[in-house]
Amino acid sequence: MLTAHTVIPHGHWSGPAADHIMLDHDARHRRRWVYTADHGTLFLLDLARATVLHHGDAVQLSDGRLVEILAAPEALVEVTAADPSAMIRLAWHIGNRHLPAELHPHAIRLRDDHVINAMLEGLGATVTKIHAPFTPEGGAYSGGGHHHHGHDHDHSHDHHHDHAG
Repeated sequence: MLTAHTVIPHGHWSGPAADHIMLDHDARHRRRWVYTADHGTLFLLDLARATVLHHGDAVQLSDGRLVEILAAPEALVEVTAADPSAMIRLAWHIGNRHLPAELHPHAIRLRDDHVINAMLEGLGATVTKIHAPFTPEGGAYSGGGHHHHGHDHDHSHDHHHDHAG
């Protein structure tokens, strides 16, 4: 079976890819998984650590060919508020629940969840259902973001906190 040990970030590879694969966020966040690309290329993704594959990235197969990663649209909501102060309050409530969130200048995108939607609407948010690719923030301890440089920062220390009060 073909293997892929290398991810090449969007903009750092050229030429046509041999195949492409459209994946939702969960399927783009893996370390080791067997995939079948859209035109039938079967391969084992086998990375050193769990990695988020971003739209436009490519994985290099053991035979040298590339498979382009495409972010699949998902059922999301776009959360907006009347003013920046209200938006900050909503962001706090979302973060307090450790929800994966994609941040935009005037909106926060979340996975569509009727319980969370009702809570946010109760706090004054406008919640609009959309269908779009989902690329949430990676988090302070996950090596979040899309790195284009050649080193890592290991933050594998224990992290404990409570939500009292």
